[in-house]
Amino acid sequence: MAKTIPAIRGMNDILPDQSACWRFVEDSARAVLTGYGYGEIRLPVVEKTELFARTLGEVTDIVEKEMYTFLDRNGDSLTLRPEGTASCTRAAIESGLLHNQVQRLWYQGPMFRHERPQQGRYRQFHQIGAETFGMAGPDIDAELILVTARLWRMLGLQDDLVLHLNSLGTADARNVYRAQLVEYFSAHVEQLDEDSRRRLHANPLRILDSKNPSLQALIEGAPRFLEMLDDESREHFEKLKTLLDAAGVRYVVNPRLVRGLDYYGKTVFEWVTDRLGAQGTVCAGGRYDVLVEELGGRPTPAAGFAMGVERLVALLIDRSVTLPAALPHAYLVVSGDAAERQGVLLAESLRDRVPALRLQVNCGGGSFKSQIKRADKSGATYALLLGEDEAARREVSIKPLREDRPQQNVSQAELADYLAKLL
Repeated sequence: MAKTIPAIRGMNDILPDQSACWRFVEDSARAVLTGYGYGEIRLPVVEKTELFARTLGEVTDIVEKEMYTFLDRNGDSLTLRPEGTASCTRAAIESGLLHNQVQRLWYQGPMFRHERPQQGRYRQFHQIGAETFGMAGPDIDAELILVTARLWRMLGLQDDLVLHLNSLGTADARNVYRAQLVEYFSAHVEQLDEDSRRRLHANPLRILDSKNPSLQALIEGAPRFLEMLDDESREHFEKLKTLLDAAGVRYVVNPRLVRGLDYYGKTVFEWVTDRLGAQGTVCAGGRYDVLVEELGGRPTPAAGFAMGVERLVALLIDRSVTLPAALPHAYLVVSGDAAERQGVLLAESLRDRVPALRLQVNCGGGSFKSQIKRADKSGATYALLLGEDEAARREVSIKPLREDRPQQNVSQAELADYLAKLL
């Protein structure tokens, strides 16, 4: 027997018994985003490495350690996308979607980061993201948060997630704050770990994002950005909070929330849960008003978010949320040559006449008894029995599998109408 080939570590199969949860998340997100007027955009999985190196920041964990980067046969450096915002922005510029217009876009798909695999953190993971372009006010920031809040209600997760909110101010305000952070952390440099010392002068805000427990007291004593926001950023942040208050969205102002990517400014937010251990951030986003210009486009305000599908699925499983039914309504048992010939045509006719019907047909033969067992194992509500006698009479016997009721014979001509009434 040949040696089996396992999946790559941190890249997982999604099996049929798990995919119902995934479909519930994806379908719900699609419905909510479409309802708010967001158009779907589909993006390539591979991009030029320069796209992420330029936009995410050279001194970020993603660019420094986590990207899957390789040379193609032409010698070009390519990267499996580690996130969707840079790709979406590149596509919007390249396709002329940002010229004298606003855009609301959404996407979904796999992302790739070479991290240490653990619960909720994988090397291939999936995100659903939304990006908006051309709108500078706090109203679009509020809309993005309201979109996510509505999705949590649709998924039944509204009580499991807490919104953390912060402002990173304008670039000028961040430069002033950055100088204060460098001065503060330089005075305590002996307490910094290796990563923080490396970031001290290149990107000191990232030190605030450190998860190292031994640094938390030092970080807690660092200067707070919200206390030195410029007037423009403070007004933007206060208007956003007013809109969220009016909409009944609860939040926690978290002055240590900086996000892990360099392109964010002004509003940043995260939805977090305490039900998933260390990987508690389920959705994160904010404003990135400089990104379009950094990628060669005209200055264009922008904001967006991305949510982790694996973490949402884990929350749904943890909460035992009831999912929409996906099991077959009926399982067609066929026994005998005439029944097998009739069964294929009958099943196609039923699917034509009752499009909502979920019908599974027995394939691969087997005794009548074994087919009944398969019907029961499939989770179907009814077994449709088609043997030689039924085939000769042009009938089907309907056997309830989940209720204690007698079988009933129905003519094949009337079967579609009969099943339609049962759905």
